This record gives sequence, C-alpha cells and structure tokens, in this order.
Amino acid sequence: MSKPKTKRAQADNEAKAVTRSIRISPRKLNEVAAEIRGMKVAKALAHLTFSRRRIAKDVKKTLESAIANAENNHSLDINDLVVAETWVGKNLVMKRWSPDSRGRVGHLAKFFSELTIIVRQTKEAA
Repeated sequence: MSKPKTKRAQADNEAKAVTRSIRISPRKLNEVAAEIRGMKVAKALAHLTFSRRRIAKDVKKTLESAIANAENNHSLDINDLVVAETWVGKNLVMKRWSPDSRGRVGHLAKFFSELTIIVRQTKEAA
C-alpha cells in the first residue's frame, strides 16, 4: 500500500529548481539573485552569461534547470517564462583557523548557500 499523492507545492503555471551547498556566502549570492528577479527568462540568461561575477555561472545553471523543469515536467511555454521568485538561504559553515601572532588563533568561517528559483508562465496580451 502506497502513500496518497501529495498536492503540488507550486501553481500549475510555475516550475522550481533548487541548488544546495553552493560554496559562496549568502550575501554575495543574493546580490546576483536579486539582479535577475522579475526578468524574462531570455534576458536573465543573457545577463548571467555576461556577468563578471564568479557565482553567475552557478546561478545560470540553476535557472536553466528551472526552465527545463518547466518545459519537460509541466509543459510550459519557455518563451513566456519570467523569473518570478529567487531566494537565497544559509547552509553549513565550515569553521577553520589560521595561526596568528603570539600563539593566538585567527578564526575563519567559510559559508555555504542554497539557491531557489521559481519561474512562472505569464499570459502575454496579444
């Protein structure tokens, strides 16, 4: 006997992609994620392709995954997709140290992040 099917978390015109354990601080990742929020998908991909930020490559991969989910899993038209929501969450923190003068320790924190992108199909007024 199997479990009953759970209701879908997103609306019928939305698709989602999540990337976990990205090796960058959430503050830096959120700057790039905020730039594409609300853009049409084609424009957001172009923006990320030519961005000089290192993390833009990982954000682009997540966006492409959300687009693929929309097209293949939910049968949405990719020409009408908009980046509806992007948010960044904290993940683990690696705690490291480096030797300091006079036998002391300098503490280092290496942050990891999570990125969630939701794309939504909008109805174009023709």
